[in-house]
Amino acid sequence: MKSKTGLWIDHRHAILVTISEEGAETDAVLSKVEKHLRRADDASIRESFKTTSIQADDRRQNATTEHLNIYYDEVIERIRDASAILIFGPGEAKQELKSRLDGARLGERVVAVETEDKLTEPQIEAKVREFFAQHHHARASV
Repeated sequence: MKSKTGLWIDHRHAILVTISEEGAETDAVLSKVEKHLRRADDASIRESFKTTSIQADDRRQNATTEHLNIYYDEVIERIRDASAILIFGPGEAKQELKSRLDGARLGERVVAVETEDKLTEPQIEAKVREFFAQHHHARASV
């Protein structure tokens, strides 16, 4: 039995919808990446850079990268058995995941990567069902 998986992903979480002969199953993966903080004003921009602030930024970036690596590895583990994968979401995470799938030799299973803003879980499931229903019909007619 082969399953098809669609997932909406950003840097904070992923919603996975797996469709198989038994039906659809929805799951979520959360990352430990913290939301980026915004500056309240431009005062800090006018200040000169200090070595300590640069080191702190480097440590924060390294921690973010480490959390993203763990997050992407968990997502890949959960979709590893899918015969077809649809990836969609609003930002860079979808392309980053696609690159990691390519590196894991799973990239050929990705049938599409699409830009999509925030969706509710039922909307994500509906999109995945509709995509694979249309994708199946398109392949059958070729």
